[in-house]
Amino acid sequence: MTEQYSVVVVGGGAAGLSAALVLGRARHRTLVVDAGEPRNAPAAHMQGYLTRDGMPPAEFLAIGREEIARYGVEFARGRVVEVAKGGAEEEDFLVGLADGRSVRARRLVVATGLKDELPAVPGVAERFGRDVLHCPFCHGWEVRDQPFGVLGTSPNSVHQALMVSQWSKDVRFFLHTVAEEELSDDDLRRLAAAGVDVVPGEVAGLVVEDDRLTGVRLTDGTTHARSVLFVAPHAVPRNGLLEQLGAELHETPFGSYPVVDPTGLTTVPGVWAAGNAIGFAEQVVHAASGGYRAASAIVGDLLMSDLDAAVRV
Repeated sequence: MTEQYSVVVVGGGAAGLSAALVLGRARHRTLVVDAGEPRNAPAAHMQGYLTRDGMPPAEFLAIGREEIARYGVEFARGRVVEVAKGGAEEEDFLVGLADGRSVRARRLVVATGLKDELPAVPGVAERFGRDVLHCPFCHGWEVRDQPFGVLGTSPNSVHQALMVSQWSKDVRFFLHTVAEEELSDDDLRRLAAAGVDVVPGEVAGLVVEDDRLTGVRLTDGTTHARSVLFVAPHAVPRNGLLEQLGAELHETPFGSYPVVDPTGLTTVPGVWAAGNAIGFAEQVVHAASGGYRAASAIVGDLLMSDLDAAVRV
């Protein structure tokens, strides 16, 4: 017999665990399936989450798994590879895991997040989350007043260079793959006003000494002393399951994400999405909030569905 759950949550990050906590406390049998690939795994600490500021991400997730277990929520390490409408009841979803296990769920929460694809510059991937960073709100305080570099990969990199100037007055914007003519007059005026130096030329790699970043090397051989480099990863949403279900997606400069209502309900009845599954800029605190909103909406949705079914009988 295929096991029946009220809700299957796909993804065990902040959004998925938060949803599971609310669902468990509401006495719904819930399964969380997690592949163990959190987006913030490279970071030593997470910041900006009140009462959890500075906590290692792995510790945060471990505590979350302990909390949901208190309410009978089940947790499975694995990957969901297939979802389809149908099952014992018309509203059910059939959820297939990579290990061959199949379960049924009345409702789904998709909290699969996204993957960051880093610029193909030698040394960037190896140091990402340490002294190669992407978010000043996540890491700016910890590296404040150090010599910053910003790697230009698109005209949007200008915004990143301007933003990080709030944490350091020594910022160099390496154009890298951005042509000088791509910068508008407004870009140049703002960069100058922020005190950001614009450095033409392509970046060849990083200079690392004693396991710390000390410089950025250009293809012409020149080296610029820097101790922090900000980059803009290319976001790749993990929305394959939503596509299988036929959810409507919308294109953004940071990838294709599902169309959702304020609770995270997608265009597929019974399917909610939360966290980085709905947008590039969802921080941990936003993701947890989104999971809570989705779960509370699901509790009400299941209640009304059951009451309506009882009335029909």
